[in-house]
Amino acid sequence: MAKNIQTKLLNGSVPDVKGAEVKGLSIPARLIGGDYYDFYPLGNGKVRIVIGDVMGKGIPAAMLMILTRGAFRSASESSKSPSQTLTAMNKALCQDLRSLKSFVTLVCADWDPHTNVLTYASAGHMMPLLLKSKERKVVELPKTLGIMVGAFPEYVYEEKEIALETDDVVLFYTDGIIEAENRKKEQFQRDRLIRALLKYASCPAHQAGQRVIEDIYTFTEGAMQKDDMTMVIVKIHQET
Repeated sequence: MAKNIQTKLLNGSVPDVKGAEVKGLSIPARLIGGDYYDFYPLGNGKVRIVIGDVMGKGIPAAMLMILTRGAFRSASESSKSPSQTLTAMNKALCQDLRSLKSFVTLVCADWDPHTNVLTYASAGHMMPLLLKSKERKVVELPKTLGIMVGAFPEYVYEEKEIALETDDVVLFYTDGIIEAENRKKEQFQRDRLIRALLKYASCPAHQAGQRVIEDIYTFTEGAMQKDDMTMVIVKIHQET
């Protein structure tokens, strides 16, 4: 039952996005997990994207993620930007997270289909990877300052923006992707993720995500999955 509730509430359906393909997928390490992604269509035509990782695993982490989902949707309704959204979420969740001695890391981004601009903010989460299609190279999005949600209730997050081009790909991910271990205790690591992203650059977003996961499974050789693995892929299809 808990798995069904999480499947229905978390990892939201993808809105119809003009000019880009958006795909999210999440594979919990246990029956239910603490990773989360979601999409929220905004009234101005933009799409708000969030990916997060709550400290811990199993039912406690899943319950906190449901709280996080509610905070994200409520904040998205009234805030104008990713940084304002994270600031509002932190204010709403901080007391509960501190009392439970837990925290959540998040990246929140607004994709604007009219300008091809991605605006983003981070709450202690890894920066997404950007595949520059014309140059065939992968870089991290420029860093933004931001601490994990649950640390300080009055913290104000900063944001940055970046212009994307046709066939560029932005990969949001959680640490379970790069920390997946094989039987020799070796981790998949960021370099392998970058190589996989380059290898599947020409695939539709949903195929690219699945093939990255297949590469991880090939690497881990059947070793037990220790952490949730979650990613969101945004692939641009047209110039503005």
